[in-house]
Amino acid sequence: MALMLSFVSVAVSILYTPVLLLVICVIFLASIGKSLGVRRLYVNILLKLFEYGRQHIEVAKKLQRNDSSDEDEPPPDKPPSAIVKENGTNGTKNSVIERQEILGPTPELNYKRSTSQERLPHTHRGDNGKNEHNLEFHLHHCMDLVKAGMESIIEDQVTSVFEAEELRSWNLLTRTNRQYEFLTWRLTIIWMMGFVVRYFFLLPLRLLVFVIGVLMMVVVMSMIGLLPPGRVRRWLGALAYKMSFRTIMRSISCVANFHQTEYMPAANGFCVANHTSPIDVGILSANICFSLIGQRHDGFLGLLQRALARASPHIWFERSEVKDRHAVARRLKEHISVPDNPPILIFPEGTCINNTSVMQFKKGSFEVGGTIYPVAIKYDARFGDAFWNSSRYGMLHYLFNMMSSWAIVCDVWYLPAMTRAPHESAIDFANRVKAAIARRGGLVDLMWDGQLKRMKAKTEWRQLQQEEFSKRLKGE
Repeated sequence: MALMLSFVSVAVSILYTPVLLLVICVIFLASIGKSLGVRRLYVNILLKLFEYGRQHIEVAKKLQRNDSSDEDEPPPDKPPSAIVKENGTNGTKNSVIERQEILGPTPELNYKRSTSQERLPHTHRGDNGKNEHNLEFHLHHCMDLVKAGMESIIEDQVTSVFEAEELRSWNLLTRTNRQYEFLTWRLTIIWMMGFVVRYFFLLPLRLLVFVIGVLMMVVVMSMIGLLPPGRVRRWLGALAYKMSFRTIMRSISCVANFHQTEYMPAANGFCVANHTSPIDVGILSANICFSLIGQRHDGFLGLLQRALARASPHIWFERSEVKDRHAVARRLKEHISVPDNPPILIFPEGTCINNTSVMQFKKGSFEVGGTIYPVAIKYDARFGDAFWNSSRYGMLHYLFNMMSSWAIVCDVWYLPAMTRAPHESAIDFANRVKAAIARRGGLVDLMWDGQLKRMKAKTEWRQLQQEEFSKRLKGE
């Protein structure tokens, strides 16, 4: 025991100075929004390592298939070095079935009858002696609904977007993989070396940077809050806001590639983005000071909310106010009526989606008026899964996964500002913005409400499908 303590003390004395200088350098560069290119070099090295692993996996699997063709025994499975079976063309999870969109919330918008389903008119003489035309009904006229229903039972569109997307090849992590196979000891050794780097070097360093970033936010924001309201306080508050989030984002080795920065929000309005993770806020806040909106919390999140509110205008609702649409709309209108207020950052989906799709946008922020600044965010899952499955992992567990991943790499596209047309409804405007974000980010545009993750489908949706089915039975 004494020998171990002496070894630890010697190691600490040797590593203390270089680690301290490294932390100071990271925090200083983060606070001014600069980089020496070390993170991007680190990402490029990882890509080469993943490519080496992919090629090695393909060779090993080919040899394994040749060996298994001579033997009936299955190969051993589930060692530390594991891979996910390839089932996608673009590196993500494929759907089990190919479907035509029929069963949507509004069948009149989705259903298009094919020529094979057309019903032939049948002429008969009515009670008044005149010829009447009705459409004959056959069982195959409703088979498309039966087929769509069976497809939804096998794999519905909602459940699949709340599962971590699978990768095309192994990335030395195992938390998003499904099926594992032992291949070679070389890959096992690489995995073990990566485990040591991530958990014994990167994780402690990231935790230290994260704590410093949170303390910076709380202390600096509290000091700025003591200043009288005015232009100086707003400028210092925006600067401290960006510095704090930049430092916190460095704690997960975040590398964000910003595109079309000429469209960045520059005035009061609404910045609307797709939602994959709580760190979406930190990534977007690295360049712009936003006014955040959300429910007032206690504990750690409440501490951060109170610190942010001291130096810059944010909108925090009490639990009783969140469900009051009129109260929310009134607060939003009051905020955008002040020209000096920063833009409001909103995620209209209301929940986190797994980086493959965009779900229904709530219409609330599109009814208020003002300019909408759309932003599309797409994460590179090869380095780490940024999706937060809140029904499965708590916030602390999620942050631990982020800090123990290789890195968080994403692309951010700023899109041209959009305004509501004179005769355009809030729902149509929200769908237009959602379609633009999905198209730019390479995401699937879904019409379903993200709250189906926690609740059943609306009664009116079921009634619409029932009405469509009854019309077919009646021959209407």
